[in-house]
Amino acid sequence: MSWITARRRRPVAGYAVVLLGLILVGAIYAVITGSGQSSASTTPSASRAQILRGQQIFQLTCATCHGLEAQGVTGIAPSLIGVGSAAVDFQVSTGRMPAKEIGAENGSKPAQLSPTETRDVAAYIASLAGGPAIPTPAEVSTSGTNPALGQELFTADCAQCHNFDGAGGALTDGKYAPALTQATPTQIYEAMLTGPEAMPVFNNTTITPSEKRDIIAYVTSTRVTPNPGGFSLGRIGPVTEGLVAFLGLLFFMVLSAMWITAKHRKTADE
Repeated sequence: MSWITARRRRPVAGYAVVLLGLILVGAIYAVITGSGQSSASTTPSASRAQILRGQQIFQLTCATCHGLEAQGVTGIAPSLIGVGSAAVDFQVSTGRMPAKEIGAENGSKPAQLSPTETRDVAAYIASLAGGPAIPTPAEVSTSGTNPALGQELFTADCAQCHNFDGAGGALTDGKYAPALTQATPTQIYEAMLTGPEAMPVFNNTTITPSEKRDIIAYVTSTRVTPNPGGFSLGRIGPVTEGLVAFLGLLFFMVLSAMWITAKHRKTADE
């Protein structure tokens, strides 16, 4: 045992202990952080042919702003390395990308790439450095979900920007939260997972995959929920309805005043 004690007293032994400690801490951290991730945060396998097709499409339609290697261009467009296929699928499928003008705000519009081309580009970007993956149909299915819980979560985390029924609304600095009335369940899930534009990222530890499905169930249920209130003004809340009622009453009062004045003038002339 004396030879062990002698080796332990050497300076190299101290460095070895520190190195082993760092490796152990890193392994524990990887286990802890990895346990909260679902399959939507991993990069699914894609064929080499699909990745090559995606690279060709990217270089034709996206490289002008994002660079030939998706490294980004300062002052024009950010790097796409590590954003994952989910971010690409959301931005392209909603028509936000490819952009029509460099540096311009890009709202939702008809998609310029087909679904197959979109998946090819997403596969290419994912091959560069991984990132959140496009959710599978099972991950966005609303079967067995709890829309009531989804409403609570949506009210707490989303309604401040998207309104209580997903109708969207204006934000500060000229930004806006788009309406969710036409968004697909996949796009809603991807938006929560990647946090496009002014939206924060709700990863799977902040809002679990099950809770994401509950939110999707609530948002999609509002599209078919009957409206017993009659003329709803887009169902965007009591502020707008109260403003319309106030303006309508004010208009009625102005007309009444004009009618009374005209009648009084006619009587005076007689």
